[in-house]
Amino acid sequence: MKKEAVSSQEATEYVIRRMSLTDLPQVIEIERASFPSSWSFTFFEQELRYNQLAHYFVACRREEGKANDEILGYLGLRILAREAHLTTIAVKESERQRGVGESLLIWAIEFAQQMGASLLTLEVRASNLPAQSLYRKYGFVEVGIRRRYYIETGEDALLMSLEDLTSPSFQAHLKQLKQNLTDKVAQRAKA
Repeated sequence: MKKEAVSSQEATEYVIRRMSLTDLPQVIEIERASFPSSWSFTFFEQELRYNQLAHYFVACRREEGKANDEILGYLGLRILAREAHLTTIAVKESERQRGVGESLLIWAIEFAQQMGASLLTLEVRASNLPAQSLYRKYGFVEVGIRRRYYIETGEDALLMSLEDLTSPSFQAHLKQLKQNLTDKVAQRAKA
C-alpha cells in the first residue's frame, strides 16, 4: 500500500504511515500508558520483522506537509484470507479526543478492504465504553464475550465484528463518517 494517509487525514495535523523499528521506543511508551499489561519491545520487534500477516501503522504529527518523528498513536492488524483482526490500537493520552484514534480506525478499515478482507474483528475491554462507542459508530456489533480475557485484571473482552466491508451501504456510511471527521477536525483547527 503506497498511500501515506487516507483522505480524512488531508486537513489534519497528522499523517499515518507504516511503523518502523525506530518508532518502537515511542510506541512502547504509549503502549505502557494505555494498557495494564503491555506488549514488549521484543514482541513488537518480532511482529515487524517476521510476521508476514501483521501490519502496523503509526500516526505522526504533520509539519510542513510531512510527518515528523512524534508518534501520536498506532494500530496493528493481522490479515488472513478475507478476514482482518485489529490486534491493537492506542493513542497518546495528550492526543485523545482529537480524531487520531478515529482516523486510525478508518485507516484499519480501508487497509483491510485493500488487502481483500470482507470482515474485520477486534476485542475490546468490557469497561472501555468510549472505544465501544467508536466501534459501534462504524458498524461493529458485539458477537461474543471472551471471559477473563485480560489476565492482569480478569476482565472480559467483547468480541466485535464488522462485516461486509465492501458493500455499497457500508461504503456510503464510511464516506459520510470520514467527511464528518474531516469537518470536525477542520472546525477544531479554526477555534
